[in-house]
Amino acid sequence: MNIRKNDMVVVQSGADSSTTKTAKVLQVIPQTGRAIVEGMRVRKKHMRKSQDNPQGAIVDRETPIDLSNLMLYCPTCKKGVRIKSERSDGKRTRKCRRCEHSFDG
Repeated sequence: MNIRKNDMVVVQSGADSSTTKTAKVLQVIPQTGRAIVEGMRVRKKHMRKSQDNPQGAIVDRETPIDLSNLMLYCPTCKKGVRIKSERSDGKRTRKCRRCEHSFDG
């Protein structure tokens, strides 16, 4: 998988693709091939009455986005980019295909 937790991404397709803003990945779900992205694909969730919510509540929640709709954001290119994987010193690093910027430090 090319996208990991805390990466900055750009949404390429779907309802949030027109906003062209970058956002941080909060969680990656490898079993379903989806990720939860901060502030993207927000839906309303109706909460049942409980001790935490004695009146009940309507809460905004981010829902998962398919990984195929996300691209890693390169800070030097200033846009979503494809990446390549290189091995150096026994470690695998992710690099931008255009400018060779390393995403793994």
